Amino acid sequence: MIEARQLTKTFRDKKRGEIVAAEDITFRVSPGQIYGLLGANGAGKTTTLRMLATLLQPSRGGATVAGFDIVRDAAKVRAHVGFLAASTALYGRLTAREMIAYFGRLNGLTGAQIKARTQQLAADLEMDEFLDRRCDKFSTGMKQKTSIARTLVHDPAVMIFDEPTLGLDVIAARTIVRFVRDCRNRGKTVIYSTHVMSEVEKLCDVVGIIHGGKLLAEGTLPELRARTGETDVEEIFVKTVGGDQP
Repeated sequence: MIEARQLTKTFRDKKRGEIVAAEDITFRVSPGQIYGLLGANGAGKTTTLRMLATLLQPSRGGATVAGFDIVRDAAKVRAHVGFLAASTALYGRLTAREMIAYFGRLNGLTGAQIKARTQQLAADLEMDEFLDRRCDKFSTGMKQKTSIARTLVHDPAVMIFDEPTLGLDVIAARTIVRFVRDCRNRGKTVIYSTHVMSEVEKLCDVVGIIHGGKLLAEGTLPELRARTGETDVEEIFVKTVGGDQP
């Protein structure tokens, strides 16, 4: 469902020159699978996800998502993808219901489809109590749930989550983790970017460890444990990226 082939993105900076944000990123994700992209801030996770979601064009390499090329068929890719960006804002004067409906119309859904999807997403994400409240009155957790609902209103086959539980309380984070797991169980293809080790253990079928713009290791948790000789996910990560060295 997703195949990245040597995805590379470079930027030009007046002072620092060429900056390589992601380099030769190669991996595959199958339908009904959660692929965890594990890395610290600045590791290249968001750049990689933005290329897959067609928000950035790769400097080199390529990828297909749902069978479509991310450069040649960008519009078709976007029709099959729901991308939750870490910094996405909401329209404060709209209610959560209105936000979901607005993005449903942008994605070509009918009124009946929007109503059905809103009801389903509100139930799955526990949004009923604030569905008709304005977004500018929301807590961080309410905002994130609304962002997820509007991102996935068109029921895409591929879902990309960039740090979806960042800054959330325990209850809101648990709701979102459960929702992502349910998406996988319904056959969706999911990329889940995080630096929260416990979420990797709970959710991810395959884990890619990214650091310095490069994918350093990839495999199931049992495979990574066997490869590193470590059992704890944090220790696997630190050993892979070369941290805690004198």
